[in-house]
Amino acid sequence: MGTPEFSVPCLDALLNAGHQIAAVYSQPPRDSGRGMKQTKSPVHLFAEAQGIEVRTPPRLKDGGEHAAFRALKLDAAVVVAYGLILPQEILDAPRLGCFNVHASLLPRWRGAAPIQRAIMAGDDETGVTIMQMDAGLDTGPMLLSAHCAIGPEDTSALLHSRLSQLGANLMVQALDAIIAGSLAARAQPDSGVTYAAKISKDEARIDWRRTARKLDCHIRGLTPAPGAWFSTQQNGSAIRIKILRAAPVAGAGPAGTVLDDQLTIACGAGALRILQVQREGKAPSDAASFLRGFALPAGLLLD
Repeated sequence: MGTPEFSVPCLDALLNAGHQIAAVYSQPPRDSGRGMKQTKSPVHLFAEAQGIEVRTPPRLKDGGEHAAFRALKLDAAVVVAYGLILPQEILDAPRLGCFNVHASLLPRWRGAAPIQRAIMAGDDETGVTIMQMDAGLDTGPMLLSAHCAIGPEDTSALLHSRLSQLGANLMVQALDAIIAGSLAARAQPDSGVTYAAKISKDEARIDWRRTARKLDCHIRGLTPAPGAWFSTQQNGSAIRIKILRAAPVAGAGPAGTVLDDQLTIACGAGALRILQVQREGKAPSDAASFLRGFALPAGLLLD
């Protein structure tokens, strides 16, 4: 049971390990692109290519869906970023239970956006936890976990790829141990609980009053999506610009002030050298190329 690209390596690893996949559940195709065409999820496309039945119920609340799920007579259900809440009837159906790949070291960063939140908070490590699911929000007992360092240049995209593969390998290990009866679940500790709320678009706006170090984490955590952004004026119109890559440097001035011709911006403490940006409706570009077509002169105060 999974939907985005993050889930695909786990399905692939389960197949390569010889597990019989009775069915794949994924969220329904969505309208996307300029033509608003129906687009299947990455998990849906991968499963179809392997000849596996794909089910895409918009919700799992009604008795018909519960009966269809029970009829699969599953030993286990593996859940990776599926995106739908599993009611108790679904959780209780597999013989061994439902097992989740969660992209954090629980109980830190329970919730929807653990990868982004770990980087945005300045954490120096995160990881993956295999959890037996219960009715709570990522509150179930833990089976296995693995650590992963967060480097100073890691974005959410880079960390996403590493954690996706780490989680896939760890799930195969967990299922092997569950089948062998050699793995006991342990309750999550009461201390250290934090929540990774879904990222809002307004939250992505850059507040130049923050320190350069915190803004660097903010930018990397939101790259590539939804993208940290600031606003400036051109010909009387507000222009939104995403920052895709930056580096903290020495510098001082009123927060939000352009300090030089290299796109260095003063922050609440220190400064950020902007390395890659993206204007609305434009392709990403390095700072030098951007400045050749869009003036942000020294002394300008950014919103």
